[in-house]
Amino acid sequence: MSEPAYIPAASVADLPPGAKKAVTLNGQEVLLCHNGERVFAVSNICSHAEERLECGRMRGGWIACPIHGARFDLETGEAMNPPATLPIKTYPVRIAGDTIEIAI
Repeated sequence: MSEPAYIPAASVADLPPGAKKAVTLNGQEVLLCHNGERVFAVSNICSHAEERLECGRMRGGWIACPIHGARFDLETGEAMNPPATLPIKTYPVRIAGDTIEIAI
């Protein structure tokens, strides 16, 4: 199996620890999240409320929908509590120099 194609998403300097940044890559709304330890990339849209997660609270390894508080695991995308039951999409991330790259 070949390695996925990574595309530049943001500068490392644009995403300090604790920050989130919404980007659109190849027509997909992606949310970059730096939880202080790692950078994650997930769908920016809640699987339940279809609200943008960029406005939600991020803590440790999860992000919460700003409408109903449904939490999603940043690594797996799994819904952690109701009302969401469906996962959100996650994307592979790598750091290349000073650039955050995402495989779409």
